Amino acid sequence: MNSKISRNLMIIGLFIAVSLTWGTTWMAMKIAVASVPPIFATGLRFLCAAPLLLLLARYKKAPLLFPAGQRGFQLCVTLFYFAIPFTLMIYGERYTSSSLASIIFATMPAAVLAASLLFLRERTTPQQLLGLGISIGALCTILWHETQSSAESQLRGILALVAAVLIHALMYVQCKKRCAGISVLSYNALPCLGAGIILTLVGLGEAPDYQAFTHQALLAIAYLGVVAGVGGILAYFALQQAAKPFQASLVFLVFPLIAVALESVLNGSSISHQSLILLLPFLLGIMLTLYRGTRKSAVV
Repeated sequence: MNSKISRNLMIIGLFIAVSLTWGTTWMAMKIAVASVPPIFATGLRFLCAAPLLLLLARYKKAPLLFPAGQRGFQLCVTLFYFAIPFTLMIYGERYTSSSLASIIFATMPAAVLAASLLFLRERTTPQQLLGLGISIGALCTILWHETQSSAESQLRGILALVAAVLIHALMYVQCKKRCAGISVLSYNALPCLGAGIILTLVGLGEAPDYQAFTHQALLAIAYLGVVAGVGGILAYFALQQAAKPFQASLVFLVFPLIAVALESVLNGSSISHQSLILLLPFLLGIMLTLYRGTRKSAVV
């Protein structure tokens, strides 16, 4: 009984840690990009995370390189899982609210489901397909409401965030196919370092004004690297190991609510009232997408 209680408490603690980490990430990116160019900021973020990931990989004796035959794909992970989508995320936050950015990213389960259907021919259930339709429909309506009274630049930010989600989903599907058995530290450590070096060097072309960097922006970048980039990854991986898949995935329902509440408290503004109401069907759709049920019958 005591071991069961301890396990449940550990799952609850990990769930809260991941939800808070993911929920606050979006405000941290908003603060960082206010004075640091997006490519350079993302490069610094990864350079903050990489040393800790490398030390953890050494401590756990996890190999830095992917197995022979997969090392070309490791370069793809560096570029298309880390460098490009994370830059698109923070670039998108230049033009959108942190609340809207978190909601767009919460569609990841729906995007992964769609990519799995297209590329892996993965079996799915009717309620997952229903959830996919509901979540996409609700998101499109939210985006329509949010762009009605905004400048064209917000549309640019939305497109960047949607592109980041789609790239991440495609890479996730490819990793399911190619990376079975590869340690989470192997998957993150060297690609994170490579992305950090590449983006920092490319970011010099943005002509960053170092004197304009605020203390808040630098602290936000360190937070993104150390807390979100290392702590968030390891906490979510531990949650996946300790909890049932559906329980762990419920994080996607919680972190956008935290992001919306945080922006409202700190900035006194968030998404529109209509969009707040539409969060209910949106999150319901995501929940249906995540839930596979217990029946074996499925729709391909």
